[in-house]
Amino acid sequence: MTASAVLRRRPLAALAVLAAVVVGTPAAAQTVTAAPPATFTLQNGLRVVVIPDHRTPVVTQMIWYKVGSADETPGKSGLAHFLEHLMFKGTEKHPAGEFSQTVLKIGGNENAFTSYDFTGYFQRVPRSHLEQMMTFEADRMTGLVLKDENVLPERDVVLEEYNMRVANDPDARLTEQIMAALYLNHPYGRPVIGWHQEIAKLDREDALAFYRRFYAPNNATLVIAGDIEADEVRPLAERIYGTIPAQPAIPPQRIRPQEPTPAGPRTVTLADPRVEQPAVRRYYLVPSAHTGAKGDSAALEVLAQLLGHGSNSYLYRALVIDNPLAITVGANYQGNALDDSYFIVAGTPKPGVDFAAIEKKIDEVIADVVANPVRSEDLERVKTQLIAAAVYAQDNQATLARWYGQALTTGLSVQDVQSWPDRIRAVTSDDVRAAAKQWLDRNRSATGYLVTGPAAKQEEKRS
Repeated sequence: MTASAVLRRRPLAALAVLAAVVVGTPAAAQTVTAAPPATFTLQNGLRVVVIPDHRTPVVTQMIWYKVGSADETPGKSGLAHFLEHLMFKGTEKHPAGEFSQTVLKIGGNENAFTSYDFTGYFQRVPRSHLEQMMTFEADRMTGLVLKDENVLPERDVVLEEYNMRVANDPDARLTEQIMAALYLNHPYGRPVIGWHQEIAKLDREDALAFYRRFYAPNNATLVIAGDIEADEVRPLAERIYGTIPAQPAIPPQRIRPQEPTPAGPRTVTLADPRVEQPAVRRYYLVPSAHTGAKGDSAALEVLAQLLGHGSNSYLYRALVIDNPLAITVGANYQGNALDDSYFIVAGTPKPGVDFAAIEKKIDEVIADVVANPVRSEDLERVKTQLIAAAVYAQDNQATLARWYGQALTTGLSVQDVQSWPDRIRAVTSDDVRAAAKQWLDRNRSATGYLVTGPAAKQEEKRS
C-alpha cells in the first residue's frame, strides 16, 4: 500500500499486475497506440472503453467506480476501501466465494484497488469467459448482500491490514502524516485506508449506504482490453450491464473542499525506535493533469524526471556523486488526480549527514533549474525516457486498461491519454524552469523527517 491507493491481495488471486496503480504513473496517461480505443455509452450512463489486443487469447475486464476515499463522509474514513473488501461477500444470485472460485478454476486472476479518486475491480481470463465475468460483475453492482456475520470480521481484517501496512511501518506512517500536513482542507489529507479509530466504528449500515449512493452504471467506466473487438463487446454490455438502472441522485461532477493558498512551509517529524535509516521527504502542492493549466502537468513530469530519475538526474549527481551527502535521492510527480496533487523530493542521508545539509543542496539544485536553461541534451534525454517507458509498457494489456480507466475517473479523456507523448515532446526548457519556479516553492510544501527515537505515546487501540 502507498499513500495513494490500497491494492487488495487475496489468497485466491495473488496478482501483481495492478501494482503500478499504487505508484506514480505519469499523468495517468501515457499510451501511444496506433488508434484510439472504441468508446460508447449505454443509455443508463455506463461508459465503455474497448482496447483490442490480439496477441494472446486473453481479456481483462476492469470496472472503475468514480468514488474513492476523498468522497467519504467526514468521520467515516476508510469506508471506500472497506466496501471494496465487502464486494467479495456475494450476492443473492452468487454466494460468497463463487465469483473468485470461478476465476480461479478457469485459470484467471482477479483483484481490486481503492484510491483517493476511484475504486476498481478486475479479472484477467481466457476470452471465452468474458461474458461470464461481465455477468458476475454486473450482478454485484447492485446485488450485494451484507450480513453482520461477514461484515464485522472483514472490518477486523481491514484493521489488521492497517496495523501491518501503516502502524507497523514507520515509512508508511510518515507518508500518512505528511499528507495530513500538506492538505489542510481537502480530503486527500486523510489516508485511503482510513484512520484506525474511524475504521473501527464502520458497520454494515455505513457500507450499504455508501454502496447504494455510489455504485451505479452512471458512476462507472467499464474497460475491456484484450482479444476482442468493440462490435463483440457492445451487444454483451447492452444485454448484461444495460438493464441496470441509473442512479439519478449522483451528480455529474464531484465537488470537494479545495485547499487554500498555502501560507508557509509545514514540517512533521516522526520518531520510531525501529527506524534504521533516517529519511527526509518534501511534498509540494501542485496541479494535477486535470486541474493544471495547459502544459503544467507535462512540464512537471519532465521536471521530476530531470531532478530525480536515474543516475544522470540532477539530484543524484548533486547529492550522491559530486557531493556524497545521500545514499539515495529522487523525485516524483503524482499527476493522476481529480484535484490538486503533489510533487515529491526525497533523500536518505549518509551516516553523519544531517537533514539541513540534504535540504540545502536540494534547494540549490532547484534554484539552479529556475535560474539557468536546461541543457538541451538533458531535456531530450528525459523526454525520450518518458515516452519510451510508455511504449514498452504497452506489452501488458492490463496496463493499457489501467491507463484509460485511471484517466477517465480523474477528469481526463481518451484524447488526453492519446496525446500524452505529444505533450511531453512539446515541453521546453522555459516550461520546466517556469514549473520549478511556480510550484517548487517552499511555502507550498510539507516536509517529513523520519528519525530513530522513542515513538510518540498513542492511545490503546481497540478493535
